[in-house]
Amino acid sequence: MWDQLAPTPPHIAFLTIPLFLIVYCLFSRFIRNHLHLSEPPLAVVFGILLGPYTLKIITPRAWGIDDNILQEITRVIIGIQCFAVGIELPKHYFYRHWRSIVYLLGPIMTFSWAITSLFAYFIFKTTVPAALIVGACLSPTDPVLAASVLSKSRFSDRVPKRLKHLLSAESACNDGVSFPFLYIGIVALNHVRPGDAIKEWFLITILWQCVVGIVVGLILGVVANRLIRFSAKNEFISEPSWVVFYLLLATLAVGIGSTLGSDDFLVAFGAGVGFGHDGWFSKKSREVPFPTVLEMLSNSSLFVLFGAMIPWDQFVPRPVTPHVGVWQLILFLILVLLFRRLPIVLALQRFIPDVRTYREALFCGHFGPMGVGALFLAMEAREELNEGHGGLQGIPKKPHPPFSDKAEAIYLVWPVVCFVVLGSTMVHGLSVLAISLGSHLSRDKGERAPLLGGETDGLDAMEHEGGGGESEPGMLNYSLWTKTGAQNISRNTADRRPRCQWDGRGNMRTVRSVYCKEIMTTAFLSPASIKISRMAWT
Repeated sequence: MWDQLAPTPPHIAFLTIPLFLIVYCLFSRFIRNHLHLSEPPLAVVFGILLGPYTLKIITPRAWGIDDNILQEITRVIIGIQCFAVGIELPKHYFYRHWRSIVYLLGPIMTFSWAITSLFAYFIFKTTVPAALIVGACLSPTDPVLAASVLSKSRFSDRVPKRLKHLLSAESACNDGVSFPFLYIGIVALNHVRPGDAIKEWFLITILWQCVVGIVVGLILGVVANRLIRFSAKNEFISEPSWVVFYLLLATLAVGIGSTLGSDDFLVAFGAGVGFGHDGWFSKKSREVPFPTVLEMLSNSSLFVLFGAMIPWDQFVPRPVTPHVGVWQLILFLILVLLFRRLPIVLALQRFIPDVRTYREALFCGHFGPMGVGALFLAMEAREELNEGHGGLQGIPKKPHPPFSDKAEAIYLVWPVVCFVVLGSTMVHGLSVLAISLGSHLSRDKGERAPLLGGETDGLDAMEHEGGGGESEPGMLNYSLWTKTGAQNISRNTADRRPRCQWDGRGNMRTVRSVYCKEIMTTAFLSPASIKISRMAWT
């Protein structure tokens, strides 16, 4: 009878990882709404407990899961997540909110890269290119962690949709936008002549990977949108095929990007934006919470795997990285969490249209998790730096002196990024609990909800109602009273351009409406008397 038992590595994986997900699913509403916990920190702890350094049940390295396999797993999961964000954003989102996105992907991300690289350079006493690579890996926010925290829960309902959409769009974009930052350090180490390095960086990284990648993704998404609309109009497609089409299109986008050698994530995100640009697919598939199901399955499994693969033995000084120790890593993590985003977001708050108050800037500045995307970028950098010697497979476990600058970068980036991802997963995963607890305790006892999880009011010092909280434009209705009678005018509050109106006597006046809670002014081109009698959101 005992001979029938087959505890092979794949069978152990099929047994342990679904067990965690089953337990989480059974108590998911209680965990998210009352304990204010998301699955990534719990999955990482589960992976650590069952990993090779503790119970030795989940041992990915012994199962044959090496860096190449892990890189492809993260590639697909991040690509699908970027695709999902592109679809779930409100229609024509970038047309209305491009200024906010430009600030987040431009000066804020550049500052994050620069300050993180500066910390890495001085704390780990490494070379400038190696520090730039570490900074590039940790500068983008992670779409997987962002989706886990911002997904449907009692806490996420207390955050304005405007901020949730902004952070989701940023996290989906900047994993792809980080490639130019990453390849600055890579080409500096791979090329001796500055001219060759600049030429490769501009032609390959900027034009081919980024520009061509986003264009290919948009074309793919728009064509797929036309095809599925044609199929649905003629009743050629069945209901179960909607979910299959969603997943296959996301995977196809990743496959096209990786085959072309372009930016996989920008291709996937562009495909999602192009596919869902008109909001048609989102309305059709609203009753099927497929993205949430996909997030729980893929993201949680990946974080369990990460918890079991954390390189604890590399968090100590080694000959190739003598200044990478526990205390240096802890100091680096604290500085990155405090100064990577917070100062620059607070400084630019007045210029970012979708960040209305300093409390919102504090929230956006803090909420910049580093996760699966950072792991992928670290593996991408190590593969590119060792491209002539077998890529990730050719990296020896114990390098032999003398150590080149390239070797130092290869062995520095992985433990540093893994440690920061571990810390960010715990800090940002538990920050929801901290924010909820702080908001709960800040109220008078008579105003508190009976339980911590019972808090449903919007977070303090944020604009929630009407156009202040929504990403979709609202309609502002008001009545215009003239000498000859009333005229009802409806205005799209996302459109801030002046609009001319005519009264019953043929006199022209310009009416300009701005966002909710701001002053609405009227400029008259005739002396006709007028008063605003009613103003309401619809």
